[in-house]
Amino acid sequence: QVQLVESGGGSVQPGGSLRLSCAISGDTRNWHSYGWFRQAPGKEREGLSCIHPGSGHTLYADSLKGRFTISWDNAKATMYLQMNSLKPEDTAVYTCATDVNRGQNSCVMSPFIYDYWGQGTQVTVSS
Repeated sequence: QVQLVESGGGSVQPGGSLRLSCAISGDTRNWHSYGWFRQAPGKEREGLSCIHPGSGHTLYADSLKGRFTISWDNAKATMYLQMNSLKPEDTAVYTCATDVNRGQNSCVMSPFIYDYWGQGTQVTVSS
């Protein structure tokens, strides 16, 4: 079992920044990978970025155009998502998840392969 808890969401004006955190606990292993996802009302869940801490492999959705940065703090077992130049269309519930079964040295952003999920944190971008 792995537990994930997100924090750092909130309300911000367009152009602003937020840093989301995902604290991970439980039976973590060095072959696990982690991802950030979001879901806006009436839309499908969207993969944003993922990281494999063991190999350092990362991926980003093309739609982000370099605005978001994923990182990992091994000492704290915490994943971060730095979000800059936020836009109203970034408004969504942001959730982190972990893939514990693939056993590969890379990550993927398909939500269907992730096994454990956090509860999500709301991000609202509005003037």
